[in-house]
Amino acid sequence: MSSAALISLLLSSIPVSATLEHRASSQGYYDPRDKGGSFLTQVPGTFPAGLGEPLNAIILGSSDETVLVDQETDGGLRNYFLSFGFAGECLGQHSGSDQGANLGDGNGSKNETAVIRWDYGNPTFGTCQETIQGGNHFRYWVQDGKDADSGAIFLAVSYELPDKQQHDIIYNGYNLARDWLVGNVTAQSSVIPTSNLTNQSIYSGQTSFDGYIYQTNVQYVSGLLSNTSDGINHYLSVGANGTNAVDGLVALLEVRLLSKPSSSS
Repeated sequence: MSSAALISLLLSSIPVSATLEHRASSQGYYDPRDKGGSFLTQVPGTFPAGLGEPLNAIILGSSDETVLVDQETDGGLRNYFLSFGFAGECLGQHSGSDQGANLGDGNGSKNETAVIRWDYGNPTFGTCQETIQGGNHFRYWVQDGKDADSGAIFLAVSYELPDKQQHDIIYNGYNLARDWLVGNVTAQSSVIPTSNLTNQSIYSGQTSFDGYIYQTNVQYVSGLLSNTSDGINHYLSVGANGTNAVDGLVALLEVRLLSKPSSSS
């Protein structure tokens, strides 16, 4: 048998799933809907039942590998969060109910990896303030199952009211929270104009924490979420006066680690 024929035989024996499903996605994520997933989370105990919250931002799997490692050390994901003013929950204690998400990666519905909160300028205790008086926060999930292993990190970003108001979401609070987060990660000098955004909107900028400097490039895209209030949790408070709770845009974040402290390995 010739070498060309042997190579052809070997390639033909590789399962299609291995050649297609496990390669890196050229766009930095896989669409969860292609494998039975959704861009809405699963929230327990809603009325009516079955409401969800939008996965309205994605840290792309094409970002630097260091940034995608879920740790605070060595410039990892948690350090990146700190670079734009977000930290883990108050004293490490989880507050509130879990939400599930199916990212279409073969893992089915999973609870969020963690809830990350605005730290009000105090990475140690500021998220305690957010838990009490409300603010921007997000849950996140990693797309890493055998059917769609992009490594992308899906975020459900929203701005909540104080605890005494049961952490309801503010008016337009999914879209605004997404855009305030984008403004933070790109160090904008002015507030991003939510009502003017399109699927051509782009932002870019740098943040830093503990000697690590990050560059984040953001592209807004449409077609992943619907422009609607249907099926959206807190739809009565978030969407009103003719405004839908979700505007149909998702922010795609590609992150580069530009530099690290000289003391790091």
